Amino acid sequence: MTTTDERPHAIAEEFDELTRILARSTEGIRLELIDGKIRSRVVPDGDHARIIQWLLRLCIQHRPELFLHPEQGLKVQTYRSGRARPDAVLAGSEAFVGQGEWAAPEGALMAVEVTSYDADTDERDRVQKPRAYAETGIPVYLLIDRDTCEVTVHSEPDGVRYESVRRVPFGKPVDLPEPVGITLDTERLKEWVR
Repeated sequence: MTTTDERPHAIAEEFDELTRILARSTEGIRLELIDGKIRSRVVPDGDHARIIQWLLRLCIQHRPELFLHPEQGLKVQTYRSGRARPDAVLAGSEAFVGQGEWAAPEGALMAVEVTSYDADTDERDRVQKPRAYAETGIPVYLLIDRDTCEVTVHSEPDGVRYESVRRVPFGKPVDLPEPVGITLDTERLKEWVR
């Protein structure tokens, strides 16, 4: 019998095994475990990938000592053994070496999500993930929202939520606060929305 304290760990282990099985047998779907619930999401489209490439190049230009790790799975939330796979994570180049598919979030300076055109985007990217990343203590959460044509910068996590949330329309510059310390010119993002 699993005790209450052991249950979140057991859920995470079951999730990891399910992820391995599905990775071998399905295409076009990714799984995450947030708030104790398994969530699926579609594989990103070409414009989505181009936005990550654009951001990766900017990060390298402005912060060459860091690396934007695409698709790095993170153990998120202090409760319920969450697993999230941000579109990218800004951290040191060696931050996730040797950690496997689901890495500890220590060293992550920023989690990045780019919205997908699916039914779960609103709940997943605008509600669940900001909460999970804030609970985990990731200093900055950057949401590139292709539905609203806005960039939303979440910062100052208090262990429950981000205390600072700033929305900027595509086309205007946006400052990513420390410890990131980069200003993004978001004009190019207008090219990669439907």
